[in-house]
Order: sequence, then structure tokens, then C-alpha cells
Amino acid sequence: MQTHTRSPAPEGVTATEELPLLYFKPGCPWCNEAAAFLDGHCIPCRRVDVTHDSAGLARLKKISPQAKVPTLDWHGEVLADFGIDELVPFLRSKNLRLEGV
Repeated sequence: MQTHTRSPAPEGVTATEELPLLYFKPGCPWCNEAAAFLDGHCIPCRRVDVTHDSAGLARLKKISPQAKVPTLDWHGEVLADFGIDELVPFLRSKNLRLEGV
């Protein structure tokens, strides 16, 4: 069983706001695969639908030189336009244990 501990959120910041951001588009098979992988490994993240969130799309374009999805913003470290083959080592670099991978 995976256990993750987090320090409390800074004052005025909710725990949800501290979560990594997954930028996605509904119906995108790569986005669905990334979300299912994160969910299946109990890795929480906030999801930003760039087709309906213009501010989210603007943030995506600001953090990445492209607007392709999925893009994961892990507290300022960005993994853009990725598949599971790129996601696994990225998550492992965050010291996350991924069972069965």
C-alpha cells in the first residue's frame, strides 16, 4: 500500500490548490489514459479542461511552449504532450512508488 504524507497547505491555500495540474481535453485518448493511470495509482491531481477553461489554456501556454495535452504541471516541473512511457519515469523522479509498472 502506498502512503504519501504532505505538509499542511500554506495559510490561504487549500489542499486542492496544492495538487499537481493535469491539463486535458475531453475525448483525448492520451488524456484519458493519463487520467486513468493517475487514478489507478491513487495519485491525486486537479484537472483543467482547456476546452472550457480559457484561463487554464492561458496558463498551459505560459508554462509550456505548446498547447498540446495531456500536460502535467507538478509544482512547476512540466511534462508536456506525454504518454504513459514518459509519465512513469517522471512520477518515479518524484519518489512515487508505482505498483505493477
